Amino acid sequence: MAKDDFIPSIGLEVHVQLKTRSKMFCGCEARFGAEPNTLTCPTCLGLPGALPVLNRGAIEMTLRAGLLLGCETPPVVKWDRKNYFYPDMPKNYQISQYDLPLCLGGGVPLYDLAYPKDAQKTIAQPGKVVPLTRIHLEEDVAKSTHHSTFTTIDFNRAGTPLMEIVSDPEIDSPEEAFAYLNSLRQILVYGGLSDADMEKGQLRCDVNVSVRPREQSELGVKIELKNLNSVSAVRRALHYEIDRQIHCLENGIPLVQSTRRWDDDLGETSEMRTKEQAHDYRYFPDPDLLPVRTEALLEKVRVDLPELPHAKVARFESDYGITHYDASVLASEQALADFYERAAKGSPSAKKIANWVINNLLAVLNEQSLSIGECPVAPDKVRALVDLIEAGTISNNQAKDVFAAQMASPEKEPSAIAKDLGFEPADAGEVDAFIDQAIEANPGPAQEVRDGNDKAANFLTGQVMKLSKGKANPKLVTEAILAKLRG
Repeated sequence: MAKDDFIPSIGLEVHVQLKTRSKMFCGCEARFGAEPNTLTCPTCLGLPGALPVLNRGAIEMTLRAGLLLGCETPPVVKWDRKNYFYPDMPKNYQISQYDLPLCLGGGVPLYDLAYPKDAQKTIAQPGKVVPLTRIHLEEDVAKSTHHSTFTTIDFNRAGTPLMEIVSDPEIDSPEEAFAYLNSLRQILVYGGLSDADMEKGQLRCDVNVSVRPREQSELGVKIELKNLNSVSAVRRALHYEIDRQIHCLENGIPLVQSTRRWDDDLGETSEMRTKEQAHDYRYFPDPDLLPVRTEALLEKVRVDLPELPHAKVARFESDYGITHYDASVLASEQALADFYERAAKGSPSAKKIANWVINNLLAVLNEQSLSIGECPVAPDKVRALVDLIEAGTISNNQAKDVFAAQMASPEKEPSAIAKDLGFEPADAGEVDAFIDQAIEANPGPAQEVRDGNDKAANFLTGQVMKLSKGKANPKLVTEAILAKLRG
């Protein structure tokens, strides 16, 4: 059988650390980067007699996520104890949610630019929405660091509010899984719910994947993948694991439901353990926490929902007249969308500003390894720079030099920098004389323009730019040449 004779089914369990000031069940500060074991108390250390108290802000954030993703919320939710041997959770159970979670259903839209770049032109199902099973709220465990002969544990992370987003097994390829994670991260950041930084452990992902013959309707044996620390690692691990499972099925090797570890250096998975079922966790309602009625909390959260990326893309197209692609690039990051909108709002040159931000500003920031949030040049300075181009004061190439100087002196006005660089517009009469000189010296291209060949005007424009030592505006020069030769 060929690889195309098998269908992979992928489901993702994404754990997201919520951006709260305190932990889920105690008042300890929830913060990354503190000295080990300094943000702890009897509750998050699991000491006998310590009682949990619910974090209202974490509950509201989870409900906010549910509304953004189109989920439904039961009128009453509760917390349960998930019993399991956790070396990094001393009470040996996790407070989580089982049968009455905060959010049910919903879905994650897959944005085109969230796919890997090499797959963006071959998207199988554009506009696909991956359905969700549930979103529930629980506490995070401590962080274990394994050394050569011993393990250290930092309990600063223990008890941090952890939102688990579980998809249905309806992701069809590693590329869709890649897009799912990037799209979900965009929505979480837009919602102010998390920074979702995988390097800091703020977003972690477990993958469930099965393979079945195309003629089989029942899902195959589910294998869970752990130790995935980047979106790219998820894609690589899935490609390997799908091929491994297909190889097993083709050769009559039985697949057993299990958990496997991904080794990114070796590029392969290895078995960790056979998979527990839900009953192995012996869930039961937490006796220390009362159920919560959600109606009032939902109404509070509902009035302050942000604009999501796909809605922002549609509005940018409508309000600023830019292309769908440009709007998608600008909306791909909230800070970038905010920067562009501050520069473009009310400007007659919104399209030009979009082009400048995407093609020039982002390129410079990338060269200097800066994020848009670290850009020293304010949006109003970018707008002023584009105004100089549109007014014919400076050319596009000159504007690049002005912007380079602007990065070093962000407080200066672009017009002042242009003047310092000697980029003052050439005298109109002088430019007109240069145009006549270029036409007289180049009768062949001039006749081509008269005969309707617009491209030939570019050669003449280049000659005028040389005569003016780069001071003339090439756009205005080309327009003047066309008018003169066809007038």
